[in-house]
Amino acid sequence: MGKHHYIAIFITIFFSAFSFGQLIDFDREIPYQKVFVDTDNFGASYLEHLEKFYEGAPTDTLKFEILNDLAYYWHTRNLTKALQYTKLGLERTLEMENRLWHGRFQITQGAILLRMEKLDSAQIVLEKAKSKVLTKDLAFLNTQLGYVFERRGQLDKAADYAMEALRLGEEQNDKKAIALAYSDLSNIFWKQAKYDKGLKYGIKSIVLFEEHGIIDLDYDFTLYVVANNYLKLNRHEEALKYFEHALAIGERYGFYNNLSDVYISLVDLYAYLNNYKKAEKAGHNAVKYAELLENGFMLMRSWLSIGKMQNLQGKYKNAIESLQKSLNVATDDFGDEYYLSQAYEALGKAYAGDHNYMEAYKAFSKYDGLKKAIFTAESDHRIALLQTEFEVAQKEDTILLQQGTIKKQQSNQILTSIITGLLLFLLVLGFVAIKNNQRKNVLLQHQNNEKEFLIKEIHHRVKNNLEVVSSLLSLQSTHIDDKKIKENMHQIQNRIQSMSMIHQNLYQGKNLASIEMKNYFKILGDYVLHSYGAGQRINMVYEMNEIELNVDIATPIGLIVNELITNALKYAFPNNLKGTITIGLVQKSDYLELKVNDNGIGIKNGNKANGIGFGTQLIALLTKQLDGKMVLRQKKGTSVSFEFQHPKAA
Repeated sequence: MGKHHYIAIFITIFFSAFSFGQLIDFDREIPYQKVFVDTDNFGASYLEHLEKFYEGAPTDTLKFEILNDLAYYWHTRNLTKALQYTKLGLERTLEMENRLWHGRFQITQGAILLRMEKLDSAQIVLEKAKSKVLTKDLAFLNTQLGYVFERRGQLDKAADYAMEALRLGEEQNDKKAIALAYSDLSNIFWKQAKYDKGLKYGIKSIVLFEEHGIIDLDYDFTLYVVANNYLKLNRHEEALKYFEHALAIGERYGFYNNLSDVYISLVDLYAYLNNYKKAEKAGHNAVKYAELLENGFMLMRSWLSIGKMQNLQGKYKNAIESLQKSLNVATDDFGDEYYLSQAYEALGKAYAGDHNYMEAYKAFSKYDGLKKAIFTAESDHRIALLQTEFEVAQKEDTILLQQGTIKKQQSNQILTSIITGLLLFLLVLGFVAIKNNQRKNVLLQHQNNEKEFLIKEIHHRVKNNLEVVSSLLSLQSTHIDDKKIKENMHQIQNRIQSMSMIHQNLYQGKNLASIEMKNYFKILGDYVLHSYGAGQRINMVYEMNEIELNVDIATPIGLIVNELITNALKYAFPNNLKGTITIGLVQKSDYLELKVNDNGIGIKNGNKANGIGFGTQLIALLTKQLDGKMVLRQKKGTSVSFEFQHPKAA
């Protein structure tokens, strides 16, 4: 924190006694100065001050207003106490038959319940409040309903409510409601991994808050959301600046929920920067504030962030323990599927790092199920349409306003008005046509992006499934004593891995239909050498330029090369001889030439490499599949070359 921040805190503390005396004075024309409206003096004893004076309020309305603020702002420091004051307000408004304030206390109750992860109860009370409160209360009510569906992972419905809150804010010129709606949209886009859009709406929210001098709980949260988007965009310095600003406000006002949020994200930021000392301290603070708040949602996420950090450190056993704590806090009825999916993904990585592949598979299966429920194409499409509809509605309102202004012009300007109207009409037609084309282009691009994402996701899952199969074979082979069977299992693993690498290249590369073969051979060669423990004595040489091949050709060629490297390691270099294996792949004018050479002892009588084993049969079948021919030569080792006709090169 900077010097000015410490000065501000000192001034706040120094004048707190005097200021609190001014917050409530029942003899004044305005007897109650609302926090973050009439004053920003939300010090350590503000809530105790309200507790002392609200009973003496001269009118029921003023008493309910103070009591409702007391209930709502306690949720920043202790949810249980906040709920107690809310229930007191509900009882008293019911006794007084005050329908309006009963509805407002229900909105506060819903805000607290959803933060306690009692999402169904929160939705019920918020829906009941709709018919009781005034129109000016509905924007905040819709914001809370949006939070309910966001926590459930139903991001499309959450966006519906955020858009409705935005519409109500625009209708009533309520800048706070508009800023809050933009903040919610920023958070929703962040959860959808659309960080540029998230940043755009977050900055719009920050500008509105600051233009109107609203430095409160929601402004503080928006700083955190903007920082999260910067963090995901790898703009770490900007992210840290916003996180530190949010921390300064949270510490000044005692916003425990926002402090826990920010420290959770700082764990991720510092871990990414390899500053694990600061990351661990941030994790400790995240847990501390979550426990002070008695907020299971924050506590679950705090342990999740710590577990993810320990995964990065390679402390897999510690990570498993932290992530189990996170899931134990969540319980079976935990509402937020977004963070549950993250917890199971991190747990799967921790188990895999600890070589417990069966538990890793279970965790990844739960992660896949939760991810499917949250990130659906329908949800993504719905949010995009909502955004487009709102922006178009705003532009149409502007056009209608301009048309109304033209009609009010004086009668001596009729001719000019008609010409202007015609020009405006043509402009509107052109604008609508352009917008329609833009909308179609956006939808087409969106559909293409969805298909590309789905194809990559398929390759990713195929690769993961093949690795699970390989891991299961590895586990099984540890229980087999027969060396021949064990060796066969080992070779099967390598074949599976060669196919897995194809799918890995596809989802990581820019081209979804082809593989760059030189890099693929390097990865495959390193893997096979490592699996046979031959990395120190065998040198791999790749005599080829970069060349891309269609996946239908790359896969069988990869299997052929895997078999030839394996044969060379088994037979060409006995008694730990050192040597070299050379791989070459050349694209000729009308065929593809593959060469695999070694400088080993060559093929001798009785050598199984010259037999009819499964590997030899597999090479023959794959060569036939590619309409190719194989030539075996012996001169200072073994050389195998292939010519494949009419390759489908990329």
